[in-house]
Amino acid sequence: MSEKFDILPDVADKNRDLQFRPVDNPNPNTLSSGQVIQYNQQGFIAPLRIFDQAQIIDIRNYFDNLLERTVAAGGNSYSISSAHLEYGRVYDLLTHERIVSVVKDLLGENVVGWGSHFFCKMPGDGKAVAWHQDASYWPLSPSGSLTVWLAVDAADRENGCMQFLSGSHHDGHLTWRPSRPEEHNVLNQTVDNVEQYGEPVDNLLRAGEVSLHSDLLLHGSGTNHSNRRRCGLTLRYAPVEVRASQGWNTKGVVLSGTDPDNHWANPSRPTQD
Repeated sequence: MSEKFDILPDVADKNRDLQFRPVDNPNPNTLSSGQVIQYNQQGFIAPLRIFDQAQIIDIRNYFDNLLERTVAAGGNSYSISSAHLEYGRVYDLLTHERIVSVVKDLLGENVVGWGSHFFCKMPGDGKAVAWHQDASYWPLSPSGSLTVWLAVDAADRENGCMQFLSGSHHDGHLTWRPSRPEEHNVLNQTVDNVEQYGEPVDNLLRAGEVSLHSDLLLHGSGTNHSNRRRCGLTLRYAPVEVRASQGWNTKGVVLSGTDPDNHWANPSRPTQD
């Protein structure tokens, strides 16, 4: 079950509640009040330091080995998806205390972590990520998920850092078209004419830093023009009251608070690393 590669049927879009709900948290524990206001107004927060140099080197070494094994098995640098269901080290990142504490300031006490996907642009691979909203790909309702994007490698303009359209999450669910093969899009949806929604903001991150963005924020990234890799791990979170269809509730790990309806499967940590 990949996180972003299946186009949902139109009927699913029509039945889902896709609107941004501002965070009401005047006393956050980890973020500042200004950062919460920024998330409400702009739809993202960046950068935040989570891991120091030694820690991110260890994470990078782990990913290097995982990528090598994945490619040897016939995969590629974009195919390590829902990794927390298979790899204990990725589960540990999804459930990491410092990350969860930030997420709770935006989503509340009852939080589920349900996604983990490596997006690794190799030098010269020619791949881009077209402008899109995450909510278009996910059979979740109501909207309210957010992504923590962990820079395994430094992300800059030259190697294809992510870009945000600040404030575009207030425009609701936007019309998209299927991407064309000649666009070399990592995903399969494209939102056109995005200039009407604002100016792009580069998400420049050092290794070990993260950004957070709303599932309704328009974002994308260009190709890697450098001789350096650009790898990021996307970690997905939602309030436990969000409902998942198409079996996606099996991915969700309850990280904080309770899940009164036992909607999310809450899988245990995998033993494989």
